[in-house]
Amino acid sequence: MSDIEDDADATIDPVTVGERDAPPVAEKPYKVIFEANKCIGAGKCAQVADNWELDLETGIARPQRYFIEDGELEANVEAAEVCPAKKDRGVIHVIDRRTDEEIAPDPHGDGTVSVEW
Repeated sequence: MSDIEDDADATIDPVTVGERDAPPVAEKPYKVIFEANKCIGAGKCAQVADNWELDLETGIARPQRYFIEDGELEANVEAAEVCPAKKDRGVIHVIDRRTDEEIAPDPHGDGTVSVEW
């Protein structure tokens, strides 16, 4: 098998996404992971958090920032919790970069990252 095939078969660990070019953890200790391919365009995230906007042309929401600081945490957690996609399990995930645990929506209740790629 070639290196390209190996890369294609590799599972992506969501907690590592974007970390190469990320701001320091001390500045932005939280990360938003968004499963855009599963967004249903309800726009509830944009109603509760300034970091989120619904693109009316595509019908898909998107965050303005993927790395957030303490002051942005509460609104992004609410956006993750109100997302009705994936049968109310949501497609917005807020991860604590210091522990690699999912803060929201955390459907398993144990901090396990619930991204489904």
